[in-house]
Amino acid sequence: MPSSKKQPLIYGYNPDLALSGADAPLPAIETWPNQYRGYEIKIEVPEFTSVCPKTKLPDFGVITVRYLPDKECLELKSFKYYVLGYRNMGIFYENAVNRILDDVAAATKPVWCEVVGAFTSRGGMRSTVTARHPRRAFPPR
Repeated sequence: MPSSKKQPLIYGYNPDLALSGADAPLPAIETWPNQYRGYEIKIEVPEFTSVCPKTKLPDFGVITVRYLPDKECLELKSFKYYVLGYRNMGIFYENAVNRILDDVAAATKPVWCEVVGAFTSRGGMRSTVTARHPRRAFPPR
């Protein structure tokens, strides 16, 4: 049976940091009606930035969105403003990738979607985070 005692913090993290940015307001993602079927769209954002909620230092990375549109396509200007909304937001990049996926999927309702964040080195380590929609079915590679 789990202990009811509070667990000690490890490396100064706490649950509030993990939730940073989860529900922060961002500009709306607009769409436009898809005219065709059976093609893939790939969008690359080479200068993604956000802020680490623990250290308050900037995070840099490349965000790649791939999706198979159904009835709606992502409007790029609104997506650019949406992505710029992360610039001063305190959010772990793992959460940023998953939130981008959720927001793009909610706006476009694609057949499938994949968001990959490839982040620059921090402490000698690089991280790549991949999130897919629907969560259980992965697109073909």
